[in-house]
Amino acid sequence: MSSANTPVGLRVEHGPEPLGVGTATPRLSWILPAGVARQVAYTVEIDGGDGPRTFTQESDEHVLVPWPGEPLDSRRPVRWRVRIVTAAGPTAWSDWHEFETGVLDNAEWRASWIGAGEGDSFPKVDRPVWHLCTTFDLPAPARSARLYATAHGVYEAFLNEERVGDRELTPGTTSYDKTLDVQAYDVTGLLRPGANTLSALLSDGWYRGRNGVFQDTDIWGDRTSFFAELHVTCENGASVVITTDDGWQAAPSRITRADLMTGQACDLRTPPHPDAAEHRPVRIADAATETLAWSAAPAVRRVEEIGAVSVTEIAPGRHIVDLGQNISGWVRLTGLGPAGTALKLSHGEHLDADGDVTTEHLGGEAPGMPTVIFHQTDEVVSAGRPGEAFEPRHTVHGFRYVRIEGHPGPLTAADVTGVVVHSDLRRTGRFRCSDDDLNRFYEAAVWSFRGNAVDVPTDCPTRERAGWTGDFQLYAPTASFLYDIAGFGARWLRAVADEQLPDGCVVNISPSAPADKGADPKLAAVTGSAGWGDAAVLVPWTLYTVYNDEQVLRDQWPSMTAWVDFQTRNASEKRHQSRVDRSAEAAAHEQYLWDGTFHWGEWTEPKKRLDDGTWVDPVMSDPMAWFAADKGEIGTAYFFLSASTITKVADVLGKKEEAAAYRDLAARILDAWRTEYVSDDGKVASHSQAGHVRALAFGLVPEHLRAAAAQHLAQLIEDAGVHLTTGFLATPLLLPVLADTGHTDLAYRLLLQRTYPSWLAMTDRGATTVWENWEGVDEDGVASGSLNHYSKGAVIHFLHTHTAGIRLLEDSPGYRRFVVRPVPGGDLTWAEASLDSTCGPITSRWERDGDRFTLKVTVPPGSTARVIMPDGQEHDARPGAASWSCELPRP
Repeated sequence: MSSANTPVGLRVEHGPEPLGVGTATPRLSWILPAGVARQVAYTVEIDGGDGPRTFTQESDEHVLVPWPGEPLDSRRPVRWRVRIVTAAGPTAWSDWHEFETGVLDNAEWRASWIGAGEGDSFPKVDRPVWHLCTTFDLPAPARSARLYATAHGVYEAFLNEERVGDRELTPGTTSYDKTLDVQAYDVTGLLRPGANTLSALLSDGWYRGRNGVFQDTDIWGDRTSFFAELHVTCENGASVVITTDDGWQAAPSRITRADLMTGQACDLRTPPHPDAAEHRPVRIADAATETLAWSAAPAVRRVEEIGAVSVTEIAPGRHIVDLGQNISGWVRLTGLGPAGTALKLSHGEHLDADGDVTTEHLGGEAPGMPTVIFHQTDEVVSAGRPGEAFEPRHTVHGFRYVRIEGHPGPLTAADVTGVVVHSDLRRTGRFRCSDDDLNRFYEAAVWSFRGNAVDVPTDCPTRERAGWTGDFQLYAPTASFLYDIAGFGARWLRAVADEQLPDGCVVNISPSAPADKGADPKLAAVTGSAGWGDAAVLVPWTLYTVYNDEQVLRDQWPSMTAWVDFQTRNASEKRHQSRVDRSAEAAAHEQYLWDGTFHWGEWTEPKKRLDDGTWVDPVMSDPMAWFAADKGEIGTAYFFLSASTITKVADVLGKKEEAAAYRDLAARILDAWRTEYVSDDGKVASHSQAGHVRALAFGLVPEHLRAAAAQHLAQLIEDAGVHLTTGFLATPLLLPVLADTGHTDLAYRLLLQRTYPSWLAMTDRGATTVWENWEGVDEDGVASGSLNHYSKGAVIHFLHTHTAGIRLLEDSPGYRRFVVRPVPGGDLTWAEASLDSTCGPITSRWERDGDRFTLKVTVPPGSTARVIMPDGQEHDARPGAASWSCELPRP
């Protein structure tokens, strides 16, 4: 037997949660021991309670390998371990890894949906949180107990008044009419022989609280409901099952108002669990179990606490708290004052000229849309008890600052703790370099994603908190380096497919309030945009290439094909008016130009400076002209990208006929784009930075014109004073395109630019997260738009792939083979990045001393790397650490 270490990092599917695995045949993964060049076989031992069984397979695969045993049944506890065989022989067995399946057949559920008996006059907003409860007896101590629960709304469960688990905002946001996730908890230690109480707090959540772009209420239903089953096996062998049914009772809790968008109010003078006399029989809700499902995404949790940087009293009883960091979450407040003290906590991202919290930059009116009044306000009345604290859990805020009104003082920083709340994603990637300002922006970009990873990827944690498809389409490659988003991304893609319209159109937001996906005529007119809907194809491909997960491609294949077919029909059947004016008869290539429907285009471009020195917003200065403009150059580019990507998906899945058809479609789109949008000198029709970036990044420009197109791009940047003019779609692609076309120096000059518009201008003006608008805070300190939008932060992926040089190969998913090709630039003297890949840790660190360049690389077991030095030298790297040096080429 080899003395090599045993396999580590055992996982089932993508889920970090050991309970509630949602498939009868879960895939297994492990990381090879350090120093192993190749696995030649593996043996898996499985113990599902009916005796251990072993299964041996000759294979070098160790990521998401097929389940080797018989399909599992519901609620089955399983433990498994693995040992592998290398060229040196077999390793020792790994440690055991345990998991448990959920309820795999929805016909097995016994529970009923229950809710409070609210009358028809019950308010539509600012509704209380309901307390639902039942009592039951156990004949003996519990040997094993599992609680399964979900809700139309947000719930917290309690056993004997002890909170169950550490999940927050459960069951999360979802397309309630299609899919609703169930959560599983081990509650064995919370039960006792004899009388027990099972209860839950139930609030509006995403189901009927303020939601969507317009913050409508009752968008999925006008009554909340709770669903739960408690399965107990006692030490004496008895089985007890407690379900939600008509024997439960309901009463208003001491949380008098709870809304995810606008905040929570609580009177601490009221007991946390209402007296039995206050309860009334519950209502049996009219809901089905067919939509119930299990998710491999990590739960939303309280993941970090940060102390307040300062507390400033700006007026008697009016304090401003600065956390020093823009976050998603809430605060825990102690020292609440004497009994009856009423405190109001208002949260925001910015301070006005008087040093007070403001949210004015988050409200306002978009073209053709109603005004949305925005606020995030918690309220609490103190009971005056020693050690008393207030911490909301039925809301979430995006903020750095908190105004606390009504506190008698003194209030100190020690009384306020920021609680960071988001999906409990495992951190996988990091970057640092010799430039502290660049490191500061990098951390702001990371915090921006953290603030927008609350159950689903969102655009901002404040104003909309919506799963805009375009945002995650852009950021998914960056996010997949920073965090393990395999389960998180797959869960969101399920919502994308759930919300997809019958004609294949992908809506702007997933999950989506019914009004936001086309029921409102204004929104129907801006649905199905290039770069947004393409998330249905591009995000699954990202997850496949990063995590070697073919299943996500299989699951999303119907959604992908429906989207590309939607693009094809719209390109063929609709023409932009400018083209109709040019010729009543369409040219042959025009059936492959996607120009006749709405596209958001280069959304959030920088303001343009006119000759008189004034700045003009490209959209808001003339919204109707922007809406009507021909964006076919962009639409056709993304049509080609999705068609060519789905061709690769079909190849992976072995769909030969479909691959041939989509390959032919992509070739026709490419020919149409080149016919219409690129000239013989390599200039793109729009003659914009964004147009040239996209053309080069997507491979739209013929090879013999690439250098010329890149030169046009470089000149446009120089003409703008070494500033970018790109917006939403092209900004993440800009620096890689420059570096890959021989303009590395210009790429770094842009990256390190400090004047508007630029990335470092944000942090120079105090940003701790990335702004929605390039001018998020102007020179006078006035804010506009969201101050936490991660899309422009996608530039940090350039630091991963180019500065540090760690590059994924599409034809070797999961980093089995990869490239390390650092591109040093600027004044950087060193840079380093690390990635905890599916195969294990990858590191790249380089230093430069004058013209001497030294690179150190770590390759994980079972992987190989191609190392390309700045002077062009190439080296093959095997598992382990190695270093190389060279002289940097002269400019």
